Amino acid sequence: MENLSIKQKKYLKNFWIIILSPIAFLFILFFAIAMGWLGYMPSFEDLENPNRNLASEVYSEDGHVLGTYYLEENRNNITYKDLSPYLVQALIAREDHRFQKHSGIDEVGLFRVIGKTILLGNSSQGGGSTITQQLAKNLYQRDSTDYGLGIIKKTVLALSKFREWVIAVKLERNYSKEEIVTMYFNTVSFGSDAYGVKAAAREYFNKSADSLKIEEAALLVGMLKGTSRYSPVRNPERAMLRRNDVMEKMCDEEFITKEQLDSLKQIPIERSLKYTPQGHDSGLATYLREYIRKIMNANKPKRGNYSNAKDYRQDSLRWSSDPLYGWLNKNFKSDGSKYNLYRDGLKIYTTINSRMQDYAEQALRSHLATTVQPGFFSEKKGMKKAPFTNEFSDDQIENRMIAAMHQTSRYRNLKRAGLSEDEIFRNFKEPVDMRVFSWKRDIDTTMTPWDSIRYYKFYLRASFMAVDPHTGYIKAYVGGPDYRYFQYDGVMDQKRQVGSTIKPFLYSLAMQQGFTPCSMVPNTPVTFRGQDSSVWSPKNATSTKHDGEMVPLWWGLANSVNYISAFLMQQIKPQPLVELMRKVGVKSDIPPVPSLCVGTSTLSLYELVGAYTVFPNKGVYTQPILVTHIEDKNSNVLTNVQPQKSDAMSEQTAFTMVNMLRRVVQGGTAARLGYKFNLRNEIGGKTGTTNDNSDGWFVGVTPNLVAGGWVGGEEQGIHFNRGSSGEGAAVALPIFAMFMQKVYADPKFANMSKDVFDRPSGYSVDFSCPVGDGGAATQEGVTKDAW
Repeated sequence: MENLSIKQKKYLKNFWIIILSPIAFLFILFFAIAMGWLGYMPSFEDLENPNRNLASEVYSEDGHVLGTYYLEENRNNITYKDLSPYLVQALIAREDHRFQKHSGIDEVGLFRVIGKTILLGNSSQGGGSTITQQLAKNLYQRDSTDYGLGIIKKTVLALSKFREWVIAVKLERNYSKEEIVTMYFNTVSFGSDAYGVKAAAREYFNKSADSLKIEEAALLVGMLKGTSRYSPVRNPERAMLRRNDVMEKMCDEEFITKEQLDSLKQIPIERSLKYTPQGHDSGLATYLREYIRKIMNANKPKRGNYSNAKDYRQDSLRWSSDPLYGWLNKNFKSDGSKYNLYRDGLKIYTTINSRMQDYAEQALRSHLATTVQPGFFSEKKGMKKAPFTNEFSDDQIENRMIAAMHQTSRYRNLKRAGLSEDEIFRNFKEPVDMRVFSWKRDIDTTMTPWDSIRYYKFYLRASFMAVDPHTGYIKAYVGGPDYRYFQYDGVMDQKRQVGSTIKPFLYSLAMQQGFTPCSMVPNTPVTFRGQDSSVWSPKNATSTKHDGEMVPLWWGLANSVNYISAFLMQQIKPQPLVELMRKVGVKSDIPPVPSLCVGTSTLSLYELVGAYTVFPNKGVYTQPILVTHIEDKNSNVLTNVQPQKSDAMSEQTAFTMVNMLRRVVQGGTAARLGYKFNLRNEIGGKTGTTNDNSDGWFVGVTPNLVAGGWVGGEEQGIHFNRGSSGEGAAVALPIFAMFMQKVYADPKFANMSKDVFDRPSGYSVDFSCPVGDGGAATQEGVTKDAW
């Protein structure tokens, strides 16, 4: 060095400056980026807990995701063990075949980045982005500001790329390769509002991510290049070419053999594609999911928000006793903030069995679409006032139409916009393009909103619920025909007159007061007189050959004879029946009047089916519940839910009623369960029909499952004119029957058809009494008791 000339030393100094300056610059640059001096840089805590909006999931008891709650992103996290190995292989083969060898930055691809992205400004090329760098980009988005062209844009792109390198290195230091792959699959979008591979597997194949086949995994990985361009729904041919390209890369990396590749490339996409949109109004159990969402968001009752003091007291009691009611406003995170149903990734585990839920929805849709609705259309064809009853005046129909208009979102929006009633009415009379419901397919048409209201009133509604009587677990919940178009929940929210389905509870009181199934009672009219001199005398729906005779009590229930119910009400009085209904979970208002004996009270399907569980459950009422527990995103249990139980009647009485309900099926109003649907196992039930066929009911009872359904119009003035068409045995019973047929045909539930009701020890109630030898009845059937 001492022998070097000054000039040589200068050249050497400049040489090292030239060599070391870029290195020093890059060192300082990366240090500044890592310190966050040139823009946001995630801390270690941020890397440990990346801030992602996680959709809350609703699970069935058998582990299926029924649906999700989300706002912008339908995103759910998954663990590595829940990933199909083919997903990992496809991703590595297509995106980063040196993934296992680098530490976040692929040096081989680095030169492509410098050449294309930085020097040429071609950001579409991507260059050497590793899986870890792509994850960094997904977790912490680049600056999306449009800087136009030129040096500023290139500088911002370069800094963004450098920032991703730094984050990638941090990720590699803090996470294993398996964790990085898992995080990647949890953060990428697959289009159609599906964020993360868990949601994508469910949306495109209706299966879990760990069960994806090679060709399915390759299809999803291929979509990452462009979720719309390579969508198997929108562009199936392009998606297939992309899928095959991914599988070729898998073959190059020896994840699959050449023989497998040649075979898999021939599989059409349609073979495995089961596109199942995961929106709030699609999929299984839509009404149940909406009910859970609504009830968890309930606010603490305030007296000022209630016009009825009884409703306020009832909701206040529910707030304190029902863990699910207002859950989001009663439970808090460790930092004191409230949980968010749409962002905190809650896991809500329901009692619903996904198979039974599917069978219930199939049964309800099938019966309405193929039998009930065609019959209703046929009956109403050519009737000027249809779908309303001919007994309505034109003014009554007009008033009901206006009331329905006031319930629409269109009306509320126009009202908020400041339009007058006349202006709104004119707006409803102007034709617009719309899509409307039909049982065959949705129809695109042009119609006035006013006419669309009447159009939908032609469609009869239905609801159905099934529950395990011993645990209270609701197994199936169908609130209506199609949640997209009929969002009113017929299980929980709707209350209608229950008709003769209330009679088993009246008969239960009779059993407890000394009557037996063979007690002979008069089949004659009964008249009640009120304190105001009013008179009420119920009629039988149809005449029988035993009118005017003494008949055994069991026969009165089997044939749903109103004279017998009136006779029992005369002996028992209304108030004890009200008290029994309270014991079996009914909270709706029940006036203690004689007409209660024929079901004039209005109850929800939830209350009615729940009440019937007392019979196979040995007289113990078990409150039906929908949710067993709720977990946070890390699977920590936040809340457990247990059903409330109470004694309602003796075990002897409950078993007697089970046998009387079986008589209803064996030879009474529900006999078609046997002769038409071939359900001849131990099964009981009760039909119910209200005045003018406004409501058709049926509740069926088996040893380990109680289920019931309702069918009727949107309002009571819409109904069948013919009694045989609109009675509960014709419109509601078949839904139960078709549901049970599907349940019994399922190998998982096949043994249920062999279940038997538990007989109490020492039980010896006689049912052998015949009908028709009791002689003429002499009961006058008049009481002076006031109600």
